[in-house]
Amino acid sequence: MTVVKRNGNRLNPLPMLFDDFFNRDLLNWGTSNFSDTNTTIPAVNIKETAENYEVEVAAPGMTKKDFKVELDGNSLTISSERTNQREENEGERYARKEFSYQSFQRTFTLQKDVVDIDKIQAKYENGLLLLLLPKKEEAKQKPPRLIQIS
Repeated sequence: MTVVKRNGNRLNPLPMLFDDFFNRDLLNWGTSNFSDTNTTIPAVNIKETAENYEVEVAAPGMTKKDFKVELDGNSLTISSERTNQREENEGERYARKEFSYQSFQRTFTLQKDVVDIDKIQAKYENGLLLLLLPKKEEAKQKPPRLIQIS
């Protein structure tokens, strides 16, 4: 049984709703969803199957040329740098010209005795960067077996 402590008036649940809403995500938005360059960090899903680990990086609007996936020892780094500049015609005057610069970097530590680092694959499709990290044979979960009693 789990004991849950509730603050506030039971007759008026509205203050609890606002406290939960404002304290959960909005006050931490700047620290949890942005990188050092004040750009959003793509969300990552990591799924484990019997044969491998699958990493999905949500990055819509990018191309495979925008990414750099690097393995250094047991550190897997996914990064991207992209600069967008609008070309201006000669003789045009502008009061403000904005540059767009986006970058992020995510690093994951791999267990060398679990992941077969020589067989890692990556592809980009439909706004997702997909990485396939195959498990080594000895790390794969074996099916249950019946042990005979003598």
